[in-house]
Amino acid sequence: MTSAVLCVHVHVALRQDNMFVSLLIYTLLTLLFPLGHASLPVVINTWPFKNAAAAAWSALQSGGSALDAVEKGCARCEIEQCDGSVGYGGSPDETGETTLDAMIMNGDTMEVGAVADLRRIKNAIGVARAVMEHTEHTLLVGESASVFAENMGFIAEDLTTNTSVNIFSQWLKGNCQPNYRKPEYESSFIQNVMPDPSKYCGPYKPKATLLRNRRAQRASIHSHDTIGMLALDQDGHVAAGTSTNGLKHKVPGRVGDSPIAGAGAYADSSAGAAAATGDGDVMMRFLPSYLAVELMRAGADPSAACKTAISRIKRHYSEFFGAIICANTTGHYGAACNKVPGFSQFHFMVSNSEADIPLLKSVDCF
Repeated sequence: MTSAVLCVHVHVALRQDNMFVSLLIYTLLTLLFPLGHASLPVVINTWPFKNAAAAAWSALQSGGSALDAVEKGCARCEIEQCDGSVGYGGSPDETGETTLDAMIMNGDTMEVGAVADLRRIKNAIGVARAVMEHTEHTLLVGESASVFAENMGFIAEDLTTNTSVNIFSQWLKGNCQPNYRKPEYESSFIQNVMPDPSKYCGPYKPKATLLRNRRAQRASIHSHDTIGMLALDQDGHVAAGTSTNGLKHKVPGRVGDSPIAGAGAYADSSAGAAAATGDGDVMMRFLPSYLAVELMRAGADPSAACKTAISRIKRHYSEFFGAIICANTTGHYGAACNKVPGFSQFHFMVSNSEADIPLLKSVDCF
């Protein structure tokens, strides 16, 4: 073997050894000092709902389960009517009524309890947990869900407030704008509604009409502030949940992503948890929370999993409003959001042993 060839073999061998050593060192450092923040227990929730985060963290610190933490945190937002988009007295529908949606998921057993279009009951997350723990079902809806809640001992109360009445009155005065009836399109005939929903209030009836320019329908960032909450206890038990009063001025009976497992939230104690917030009518078509958890199961870090879930939706709806939070079983967490006018940064809360109080975190949208 010539000296030149020998030098090449030695050089390659050294490079391979160096690559192996570097990989070994990186792996050891990752195990000893994981990337990002990692700490158990941990509670994460969408938006700057600090009191909800504190209530959930207090439940964990008092010996409660991850499920207890999620229920307590979401319930606090229901009581405080967080941003007017959670709990009673907000987001009246086309008839002026406020209805609630909520879900809770046990990542150990994969059980889910959820309610949608719930009337007269303020504690929607509590009813969702009752569905999970006292029935074999996953989701109850409408009047029947309300009757179930009353039979379970929940108090029937009026969900209407002066605020929601005023919101509804102003909407009527503005010719019911915005609303969520499909407008007319260009260049073809399709079944649409009359009177013209871009100008008048309903009731609406089907109409075959020549379509004109489509109305722009961009959701307000204050119309979708669902609380989504993730909790992981010290032993790695995972739970997730949501609560919302839905979309302001929605068509009565509309149900968004919040109470749908895999859409609004998802939890699996062998992989992690995720929760979404935003334009539920669009987001629920892609099951972003389920996708994010499965990506984490496959090895993606939470931030990357969140970003991929958002990117999947962006391919089809580039201007949708939405965000997602993710956490894996080690306590690493992340978030992602879609950048649209008026929404370039998403804020969320994190509670863990690194601080005595819930910390406000943010992520730049892309």
